[in-house]
Amino acid sequence: MIRNFIAVIVGLFAGMVVNMALVMLNGYVLFPMPEGTDMNDTEQMNAYVATLPTLAFFVILAAHLGQAFAGGWVAARLGSSRPMLLALIVGVLSLAGGIMNMLMIEGPTWMYIELPLYLVVAWLAGRMEVGRRAAASG
Repeated sequence: MIRNFIAVIVGLFAGMVVNMALVMLNGYVLFPMPEGTDMNDTEQMNAYVATLPTLAFFVILAAHLGQAFAGGWVAARLGSSRPMLLALIVGVLSLAGGIMNMLMIEGPTWMYIELPLYLVVAWLAGRMEVGRRAAASG
């Protein structure tokens, strides 16, 4: 049980690393933020987001779903049992973060499509680990 709890924590951390790497790539390399923009200031972020082209939102979509997938996979891989459950826990927590983010940052309406996909990609990550374990034991 402790190993599974730690697996979820490590999975969340790994997912956040993937998410932040892509968000930083988006905000500092591909579509640089204006000088002095504070990522923690909702008003400044909303002003920046309003200037972004559609392609930037696909990078953000990849960041968010990458968090749920990578985090779910790491949790499933490191857990001692129930890889699907561990991956889905990370997916649900990532989804909660995504909902909170969407309530604060005003993006295009079509971005709401990502919300159910958090759970889908986390489920896929868990399935990958279930398959790997089955192949290893059989």
